[in-house]
Amino acid sequence: MGEQVFESTIKVTISDDNDNIHSTKDVAKKSTYSYSLLTKLHAGYFRISLSLGGQALLWKVLTQHFDKSQTLQHKFHSLPSTTFLLLWWISLCTLLILSFLYILRCIFHFKLVKSEFLHPIGVNYLFAPWISWLLLFQSVPFTIPNLHSCQVLWWIFVVPVVILDVKIYGQWFTTEKRFLSMVANPTSQLSVLGNLVGAWIASKMEWKESAICIFTLGLAHYLIVFITLYQRLSGSNHLPVMLRPTFFLFVAAPSMASLAWASISGDFDMPCRMFFFLSLFLFTSLVCRPTLFKKSMRKFNVAWWAYSFPLTFLALASLQYAHQVEGHVTSGLMLLLSALSVVVFVGLTVTTALNLDMLLCDHDRYLNFTKST
Repeated sequence: MGEQVFESTIKVTISDDNDNIHSTKDVAKKSTYSYSLLTKLHAGYFRISLSLGGQALLWKVLTQHFDKSQTLQHKFHSLPSTTFLLLWWISLCTLLILSFLYILRCIFHFKLVKSEFLHPIGVNYLFAPWISWLLLFQSVPFTIPNLHSCQVLWWIFVVPVVILDVKIYGQWFTTEKRFLSMVANPTSQLSVLGNLVGAWIASKMEWKESAICIFTLGLAHYLIVFITLYQRLSGSNHLPVMLRPTFFLFVAAPSMASLAWASISGDFDMPCRMFFFLSLFLFTSLVCRPTLFKKSMRKFNVAWWAYSFPLTFLALASLQYAHQVEGHVTSGLMLLLSALSVVVFVGLTVTTALNLDMLLCDHDRYLNFTKST
């Protein structure tokens, strides 16, 4: 009897040890995964929320445009508002998740965030979270009853953009190692984009002076960045092949400038049309050079999302242009760019869903800041 009890006790003890070993391994795997997620999730992943917010805004404006347009009313009886609402809520959830994870990254891996700030490409993506929130704020599907709440939210989203402006723009002409000619790349236009989006929303709230102030800041530095990039100085060629989709940011800045100035002036006037035609020309120039993006399309990368939101901004500008200049050509151009924006967005969404295992892979070595710490 004693021996049998002793043997059974040994079996139970061995079983408990195995359970402890397996539970310890599971906890280790979870902690390792969370650690890996926070170290790899840089600000460049907010390109996804930028595209989602821009697409939600496009659907909102499209719905309003088709309701008012008499020439298109017989072709499009109604656009389902559920599509817009679905996109907006998906965008909100995505942005909340990304923001929460990036806050954890700032808390537990501040050295990586510091390395990101010192990187000539990574620093520009620090504007992306705030631009995403501004776009989501602009496309909100319900009316905010209190104007004071809107103003407070605007300040919360714009103040970090201005702080980054002061830091980055100041470095361009005061720090020898951070001259614009040495660090300029297409992602430098994200800083300009943040100012233009902020000016656009400020004008919507009838803050005309604030809108003009921020628009002037963005436009002045856009001209400087645009000329610097066009010169293609030897020191400014820092863009890796995998990040070539960011060339489409050339389209985003003038498109948003046309939207912002149209909202400030109250009319899609001559300067707005000039910005729109410039963005249309730059878009045509990029589309006519598919070999430029051939190498960057061989392996999935989150940089592919840089195709989506610039095209969405161009479609939004074409909507304003079609509303101002009525005709079959302008309506056709608006429909073409809007359809192309939706197709690109859907394609990127499906591709990302099919390659979720590659979304946080180590092959994104150009923005992998773990090796620099």
